[in-house]
Amino acid sequence: MIGLMSDVHGNLPALEAVLDDMPEVDSVVNAGDVVGYNPFPSDCVEAVRDHDMVTVQGNHDRAVAGETSFAFHSDAGRAVEWTRERLDDDELEWLGDLPAERETVIEGMRVKTVHGEPGDPNRYVYPHDFSESLLGGEDALVLGHTHVQVKRKYDEGLIVNPGSVGQPRDGDPRAAYAVLEAGDGEEDVEVDLRRVEYPVSETQKEIRSAGLPEPLAERLADGR
Repeated sequence: MIGLMSDVHGNLPALEAVLDDMPEVDSVVNAGDVVGYNPFPSDCVEAVRDHDMVTVQGNHDRAVAGETSFAFHSDAGRAVEWTRERLDDDELEWLGDLPAERETVIEGMRVKTVHGEPGDPNRYVYPHDFSESLLGGEDALVLGHTHVQVKRKYDEGLIVNPGSVGQPRDGDPRAAYAVLEAGDGEEDVEVDLRRVEYPVSETQKEIRSAGLPEPLAERLADGR
């Protein structure tokens, strides 16, 4: 089995809840944005590195590391600057060196991981944008960026957004992740979309204590 996650966004209580809830897996794949928005960036970088997750670079990771063409709204931009000031050189270098996409074979499954659209990491791929044309021969394509949990199965393979660990935007405030495993057929794969509650108020308290924008705290309670 493979654990799938994305968009942790510096929310350590949510990440810890996901890791505690996740069954025993052979590997964890992370579709990017380890940092941004929330007040625990260093802790989240450390946790992702300690678990040796197969990780790609999200737009917030790239911005915090110092280089991006992505246009951030004011609250997100303030959080990027705040986060950059609180990471050390090693953590910033790690974020900056993350690849835009990765393809790995885990337990016989060929898994491609991106943050946005394959070939365009800044592009949002919402559920209505899913199609077989996104697949390139892999058994499963894992992406993030939209913070919307969804899966679609096609003859050519599976596309899944495990949702956001740290800032869901699909109306469900619980932390989101997924588990991928081989199905009954020799080349078949299945994915289980999962949600887990975490202490939202703890993250909200730290957002306010850090002086980050208030809307970043408010949205967590509503999953938006």
